[in-house]
Parts: sequence; structure tokens; C-alpha cells
Amino acid sequence: MSTQIFVNLPVRDLDKAKAFFSALGYASNPQFTDENAACVVISDSIYVMLLVEPFFQGFTRKSLCDARTHTEVLICFSVASRSEVDAMVAKALAAGGREPMEAKDYGFMYQRGFEDLDGHLWEVVRMDESGVPAE
Repeated sequence: MSTQIFVNLPVRDLDKAKAFFSALGYASNPQFTDENAACVVISDSIYVMLLVEPFFQGFTRKSLCDARTHTEVLICFSVASRSEVDAMVAKALAAGGREPMEAKDYGFMYQRGFEDLDGHLWEVVRMDESGVPAE
């Protein structure tokens, strides 16, 4: 069995967060979606759990940070081509996201990022591992 990853993120408005990720082309798993949470399927082994803030707070004794003003995590995923990087960021921007930094092209890696509606940072990269500089 492969390892599954569940990224849990607090959100202020679950319906708007679900609509944002739907606009990026991701579906929600209805088995794990209700008024407190939505399970966004990224791949066969990667899921994003969008949890309304009061529900999320029940899983930690720490205070939640406002990801619009503080960085809590930077989530990065790869795609197959540079055009897919640009297309994903374009979808995020069209759905109300924001691009906090300019694109970076390192030759072997091209990256762009976006902030979702709650300010969580997402990086999208295309990497050609054969072009990674030797140490």
C-alpha cells in the first residue's frame, strides 16, 4: 500500500474554498465532505482536507494563524510541463487567487505560485531532473 498524504487546511468559508479548488479542476470526495469539511482529491494518494476554522481548531491546542498575513506552510506539487504550470496558476487567478511572486525559471525547473482564498501558499513546478546541476 502506498502512503497517502492528507494536507489539512483551515478555511473561513467552506463553500467558497470548495468552489476555488473545483475551478482548478479538482473534485471533492463526497464520503468525506459535510458542513465542516471537504476532501479535495489531488491524486490517488494526495488529498487536501478543507476544514472550517472552528472544526480545525478541535485538532490542535495551538492558535490558528491568518495565512493572509503569516506563512504557515508552502505546499508544492509538480506537473508535466511548463504550460501546465502556467495553466494551473491562470485557473487559480481566475478563481480569485493571487500570485504573490513572479515566475522563476532555473533552467532545470520552472515554478510559479498562487495563494488560495484563505492565503495558503501553493507552488506549481515543472522539473527536469536530468538537468539538475551536479553538486
